[in-house]
This record gives sequence, C-alpha cells and structure tokens, in this order.
Amino acid sequence: MANVQPLPAPAPEISLSEVAAALCDAAPFMVLTGAGVSTGSGIPDYRDHAGAWKRRAPMQLSEFIGSELGRQRYWARSLVGWKTVESAQPNAAHHALAALEQRGQIQGLVTQNVDGLHQRAGSQQVVDLHGRLDRVECLDCGRVMPRQEHQMALEAANPDWAASVQKTGIAPDGDADLQAADYAEFCVPACSACGGLLKPAVVFFGENVPLERVTTVRQMLAQSGGLLVVGSSLMVWSGYRFVRAAAAAGKPVYILGLGVTRGDAEAQGRVTMECRAGLSALEQL
Repeated sequence: MANVQPLPAPAPEISLSEVAAALCDAAPFMVLTGAGVSTGSGIPDYRDHAGAWKRRAPMQLSEFIGSELGRQRYWARSLVGWKTVESAQPNAAHHALAALEQRGQIQGLVTQNVDGLHQRAGSQQVVDLHGRLDRVECLDCGRVMPRQEHQMALEAANPDWAASVQKTGIAPDGDADLQAADYAEFCVPACSACGGLLKPAVVFFGENVPLERVTTVRQMLAQSGGLLVVGSSLMVWSGYRFVRAAAAAGKPVYILGLGVTRGDAEAQGRVTMECRAGLSALEQL
C-alpha cells in the first residue's frame, strides 16, 4: 500500500539529554501523541515506520453513514474487538508522560489515540483530538452513552455472534479481523431514545475534528514553549497542522518514536527510539 505522500528526510538525530534540556529550558512543552504510544499496551497501530498503511485503510465516515452493510461490518467486528481496548492498561510511556506533567515540563497533552489510556495513567490536561472509543453517540438526537451500554445491546441482539465467528487477529481502535463472517446477518441496535443511528464517539477518516477541540489545542500551543511529538507518523492533517503551527510560531519541535514522520522537516531534532523506552529514559533525566 502506498504512502499518502513522500516523507521528508529525517530530522537530525539528537540525544535524549538534548530533549531533556529543551524541556527544561523552554518548559512547559505541549505533547502530541499517536498510536506508537499505545502499541506497548497491546493496541495495534495503522501504519508502518515509513508511514504506509499496514492493512486496508479504515472505514470512511461516508461509508459508515451511507451503507447499512458497512455499519453491520463495523459493529460486528467491533463487538469482538472492543475487549482489546477495554482491557488494555497504560504502559510505561503513558506513565512517564504523566510524571513529566506533574514536574511541570508538560502542559497540555494532545492525543490522536481514542483509548483513554493517558487519563488512566494520571495525565490531567488531555485533549482527545479524535474522540473516545468508550463512548457512543446518536447522530440524530445527540445522546451520548458509555460504550459498555451499547456493547450489552449488541450482545443481546446478536447472542451467538462472538461464538460463531473466528477471530484471526486484532486490529487498531477496537477492530478485529474475522474469518468468513456474514455481516448481513448482524443486527445493529438503534438509539433507544429516538431510534436514530449510533456511531462511536470518534473522528472517522473523512470527518473533521470539531472546531472547539482545534481551538483548545491552538491555545495550548500558544502557551507552550515547544512541541514534543511522540509515536505519531503525522500522516494525517489533524495532528500535523500543530507541527506546522509550532514551526510558524518559532517554537522548537522534537520527535520521539520509530520511523520518519511527515513533520521531520519542521523538527529541530528526533530521537529514534521505541516510545516506552524513550519516555522512561527521558523521565529519569
């Protein structure tokens, strides 16, 4: 599968000590995290280290809204895959970021992940840029419910589904690979309040991030001394725009993670290191 666009040359490789010094000199930094932070908790990522899709591209919003079979496929796979996200625990990367916030070196953490693990690790100032998978919203009446409530409705409407399908793998964001499943047989419950269409409270591909979230993040960035990107390829504009904004404002940008990112051209330096190891070491400096 091809990249969305060619990646720039890697930013200069620097040491963790240099990043630690920047966090002290220009504190507080804003942090932007991506899927690489949660892979250590057993949640797969979408892209390889060159920014290319590892699997078929995720469902677009237009397909979810416009195709009943698309919604059946989404919720059928999600019924099985949700347990991976539900049972995931914060890893050392999440805990290190919470500790850096407590020390005052971080002020504002923006995550592209939808798993809620930063909050569970103790981070306080978190913006869930792409929403939260543990919530479900009605597109008709606006009602928001816990995912567990919808999970129970899915299981009640499809009591034999999980036992009748074979899971062949786990996929990003609560998805699961199922073998030879007949999705047309799957029953998707409607909103119990209005009978409307239910959607996970996350930003799908092809959907815009709500303006108020973007405004909040821009305000965070304006109050920060720099930007640290951790575990994100920055291949989607929703996160990359803040790298561009930081660079335009003359704020230093540093990257920690595996693989070159779309934002390497704007970064002062990068540390090519797995997120858990890199952030744990950074916390100790």
